[in-house]
Amino acid sequence: FVINELPDLQARIQVSLFNILQEGDIQIRGFKLRLPLDIQFIFTANPEDYTNRGSIVTPLKDRIGSQILTHYPLTMETAQFITQQEVSISQSQKDKVFVPELAKRLIEQISFQARESDYIDAKSGVSARLSISAYENLVATAELRALVNKLSYTSVRVSDFMGIIPSITGKVELVYEGEQEGSESVAHHLIGEAIKSLFLEYFPKIPKLRKENDHSPYDDVNIWFMNQNEFELEDTLAEDIFRQQLERIDPLVELVDNYMADLSEEDRFFAFEMTLWALVELQQLTKDRYAGGFQFKDILGGYLSGLS
Repeated sequence: FVINELPDLQARIQVSLFNILQEGDIQIRGFKLRLPLDIQFIFTANPEDYTNRGSIVTPLKDRIGSQILTHYPLTMETAQFITQQEVSISQSQKDKVFVPELAKRLIEQISFQARESDYIDAKSGVSARLSISAYENLVATAELRALVNKLSYTSVRVSDFMGIIPSITGKVELVYEGEQEGSESVAHHLIGEAIKSLFLEYFPKIPKLRKENDHSPYDDVNIWFMNQNEFELEDTLAEDIFRQQLERIDPLVELVDNYMADLSEEDRFFAFEMTLWALVELQQLTKDRYAGGFQFKDILGGYLSGLS
C-alpha cells in the first residue's frame, strides 16, 4: 500500500496509522474487536527541509521500519535510461523525427547543469521530470518544423532546444538571483552551459593565455568566419539543405571529424551545429537570433554589427 507525500497527510490521519504499523491490526473504538491486517506500507516524502506544507508526526516516523534515501542519477547513462523509459513519444513522432545520441546527452546535461546552478533553489531540486518533459518538447519542436514545411522526415537540431525552454522554466524554482535574471534568461543560460560542457568532453579547452605563435584547433574556423563575415541557419531548411549549409564550413567539418571520428551520420551534423553554438559560449563567435533562424559571426563582425 503506497501513500505519497506523507508530510502532507493531516496529523489526525497519520495518528490513525499508529496501531496498523505497531500491532498489525485495526481496533474499533468501544468494541473488543481486532481485525488483523497483512499490509506493507510504502511512504514517500520529500526531505523535511524541502517543504513547509506539513511534517511527519514523530511517533509515526518512529514506527516506520526503514528509511531509504533516493538521489539524482549519478551518471549520464542512468539519466538517459530513466528518460527513455518514461517519455511519451508516439510511433508517428518516432517515424518522423530522429533524435541523435548527442541530443539525448545534451538533454541530460541541462538537468545536470541545473542541479549545480546558483540560480536554482537546491532545496527544491531538479527532478528527472525536467529531462522527460524536455525530451518530449524537443521532439514536438522538430515535428512541428517538419509539419509546417511539409517534410516527411527530420532530425533534431540544436536550434530545436529553444522549444524546451517551457520545460525548464516550469520545472525549477529560482532563488532571488535567478528571479532577478528572469526565468527565460536562466533557461537560455542552462542550455548554453550544457552545450559548452558537453562540447568540452570531446574537444580541447581554449587556453586563456596564448603565445604569439601558438596555434589553436579553432583558428581555422575563426578565420573562415572572418572571411565570410556571417553565416545563417534558417529554421525552415529541409534536411538536405540544412546539411549542405553546414558542410560549407570546411574547417568546421575537419574539426569535428578530427575529434569526433566515431559519430554516426546523424550525430555528425548535430555535432557541426553544436560546435557553432559552443564556440559562441566560448566567446570565439557571436550568435544573433533573427526572424528566420540564427546568424553566426566572428567576434569582431558581431561587435561592429552591434555598434551599427
